[in-house]
Amino acid sequence: MKLTLLSTALLGGTIGMLTVVTTSGNTELSPATRDHLKTSMQGEAFAAVKYQLYAEHARKSGKTELADLFERTAKVERFEHLVEEAALAQLVRDDTTNLEDAIAGESYEIDTMYREFAEQARAAGDQAAASLFEEIRRDEMGHRDAFKAALDRLHTTVRR
Repeated sequence: MKLTLLSTALLGGTIGMLTVVTTSGNTELSPATRDHLKTSMQGEAFAAVKYQLYAEHARKSGKTELADLFERTAKVERFEHLVEEAALAQLVRDDTTNLEDAIAGESYEIDTMYREFAEQARAAGDQAAASLFEEIRRDEMGHRDAFKAALDRLHTTVRR
């Protein structure tokens, strides 16, 4: 369960971060292409995490050859496809912009996504899912606050 929780949190953070791509991407790309890059990056991130989970399951089942296949594929999805698309979308910028983007992504997850997911799951009687969404939301608050503190330190360092 902890592995699934960790993977869900990592994936959520990745997707949250990628939601800002369409507003911070390369101005030379058409809006449709930027949207396609965002969608594709989300798919690559999900596939990478999913295949890693599959690999861990196969390895626990004693199927090392299958585990190796899933791990190799996960690495291609993450370290080739996602990285190349992120470069084309100009996802990574200067440290201040990266921190501001990370704060915006975490804030969206906290204020909108996980709050609504927890409320809807609770209303549907899915208490385990509601609890998970609330736990992830708390984790995201910690991430947001850490990014804000880093941004404050960065601004303080620049002013000196």
